[in-house]
Amino acid sequence: MKVLLLNGSPNEKGCTYTALSEVARTLEEEGIEAEIMHIKKNCIMGCTGCGACSGNGNRCIFDGGIVNEVLDKMETADGLIVGSPVYFASPTGAVLSLLDRIFMAGNKFYLKPAAAVASARRAGTTATIDVLNKYFNLAGMPIVSSNYYNVIHGHTPEETRQDEEGMQTMRTLGRNMAWMLKCMEAGREKGLVMPEKEPKIKTSYIR
Repeated sequence: MKVLLLNGSPNEKGCTYTALSEVARTLEEEGIEAEIMHIKKNCIMGCTGCGACSGNGNRCIFDGGIVNEVLDKMETADGLIVGSPVYFASPTGAVLSLLDRIFMAGNKFYLKPAAAVASARRAGTTATIDVLNKYFNLAGMPIVSSNYYNVIHGHTPEETRQDEEGMQTMRTLGRNMAWMLKCMEAGREKGLVMPEKEPKIKTSYIR
């Protein structure tokens, strides 16, 4: 089993990476493969809403960037964790653009456990978590919790590691994610099948 962890910070080895690394280390201790993928400092174009991805093999038609790389990795990943620093009480613009496009184009997320992680010097973490969780809700992904909000504080990686409660929260998140994945695997081994997914009904409120 494998979990993909997206580092949504422009800084590859900054505070968000420090938090995700603690989650990944715990997952590995629990026998779950963990891969941290950095979205880098590239400018990620937002979703145009063209809908062409629905006939493009669940890939974004704007190829050549990180979007389809993430979609490819989600083909084999069993879980997803998205980490972002707080920018203006919200995730980074790059993270939002990336998630808009992968969740528009992909259908490989249904019932895969997911979690959001936010890092900040001070405030805006819970608002950031709320924004990220909405993607998981819309995709039918079980949201994994910890013993507190999945947030950590610090202005540098060194300060982040000093947030003992935040680091414990990351370890607990890793163990809870591993437990859920193992439960789901045990269910599949016993012949438990995924619930039937009905065709989506879309209601227009304009009559």
